[in-house]
Amino acid sequence: MTTQLLDPLPIIGIFLLFAALALAAYEIGFRVGRWWQERTPEEKEGPTSMLVGSLLALMAFLLAVTMGMASDRFDARRGLVLDEANSIGTTYLRAGYLPSPAADQSRELLRAYVPLRVNVADRARLQANFVRSEEILDDLWAIAEDLARTEPGSETLALYIESLNETIDLHETRVTAIVYARVPETVLILLILGAVLTVGMVGYSAGLTRRRSLITAVVLVIVLGAVITLIVDLDRPREGFLQVSQQPLIDLQQQIGPPSSG
Repeated sequence: MTTQLLDPLPIIGIFLLFAALALAAYEIGFRVGRWWQERTPEEKEGPTSMLVGSLLALMAFLLAVTMGMASDRFDARRGLVLDEANSIGTTYLRAGYLPSPAADQSRELLRAYVPLRVNVADRARLQANFVRSEEILDDLWAIAEDLARTEPGSETLALYIESLNETIDLHETRVTAIVYARVPETVLILLILGAVLTVGMVGYSAGLTRRRSLITAVVLVIVLGAVITLIVDLDRPREGFLQVSQQPLIDLQQQIGPPSSG
């Protein structure tokens, strides 16, 4: 299972790291700007203020684009949970069409399958759930294959296989959405570094004028840090404050009941 560079840090850690870097960049920028102004007092400030305004506008654009990327992936994961719950529920109902003992075996496997599809934060357990899910799907497909050989013209069997195939497809789609469909870490790192450098330029501009407002700087850092933290939170499907609700799968699990072995 792939990990990104920032994954070991908790959500709050991302905010604190950015705040520390940004405030340090602001202070360094202010001191450099003041030093430069003292060294060349005859020079005017120049277009620095205009450049700072342009950088802030560029950061706002990058934040909006990245937020859109993260929210789109979050919405996709949320929709996949409902689609998978509906698909498994349909497969479970259509398994009743199958002759005995295939019907009982298939429904028992589906009862064991549903709890594995509920997202968990622990990486090792999630990986184990993926592996076990694939084993159950292989068993379900093997049962369907045997029935297809003995009853090749059965329309009810065809309906069951159709829903089972959709369930298998949604399994892989959801695994991809959880593990791989994330905002590229290059974009996140560029966003954080760009925001830090922008805050540093704000400090540099304040140093040139020898006037600064710490309250303004702190508010700017907090706002930028909050937005970046929100983007990281939306992009983490297994942890964080904003999580995709697993309620459709939990409701389905309560409807069909636990497996007999559990």
